[in-house]
Amino acid sequence: MEPGSAPGPEAIAEPQAIPRQRWRLVLERLGDAPALAGRELIDAWEQAIETTGLPLHRPGGRSRARVALGAPLPLGMAAERELAEIVLTEMLPVWRVRAALVGGLPAGWRLVDVYDVWVGSPALAGRVSGAQYRLVVDGPADPGAIAAAAAALLQAGRLPRARIKGDSQVAYDLRPLLVDVGLTEPGPPVVLRIRTKIHPELGTGRPQEVLAALADQLGRPLAAASITRERLILAGDPD
Repeated sequence: MEPGSAPGPEAIAEPQAIPRQRWRLVLERLGDAPALAGRELIDAWEQAIETTGLPLHRPGGRSRARVALGAPLPLGMAAERELAEIVLTEMLPVWRVRAALVGGLPAGWRLVDVYDVWVGSPALAGRVSGAQYRLVVDGPADPGAIAAAAAALLQAGRLPRARIKGDSQVAYDLRPLLVDVGLTEPGPPVVLRIRTKIHPELGTGRPQEVLAALADQLGRPLAAASITRERLILAGDPD
């Protein structure tokens, strides 16, 4: 470009809209939701959120806005208070955001609540430290024996287990990932509440593995009729 000449249109960069508002969504995944997980679930969310008409922030020139999910949800598992976040380029009142989201969620999901959080707060996934589950035991079970087995798990120093990873088994200790397990209903059916950690290095405590550890303690098989993730737990949340 010659000195003193004006830049051509191709030399003028499109101004990048900056993030001005961040909304945290509290969500329920219903029993009839499509069985999606991983990248498929994220794609479904990003496609759905584009239909809301909200002024979505698209970082780095992305064609679609990013939806930040709190933690991976096992395939087909029902959930009552999942967390997700979206970022907007305009300041909007909560009623407008809620109204737009109600009609713009993936199939099988329901909006429970929505509230704004500081736009510069740490990433949601990095704040998730655990999860709470409701597990309904399949078939007849002795509530007293299960309660005693649960107490034994919590008193144990180690709970050696093995996970299938690819074509091999990986040994690990479940105990550091188990926060609490106990009966909420003696039944029938017996209902358990299980709280586990989600740790960046140790991994995730899975309710099925806690049930398997209970079965080993009892010396008899136990199966789950249903498992529901009741909520995610964020670092710093009150117990």
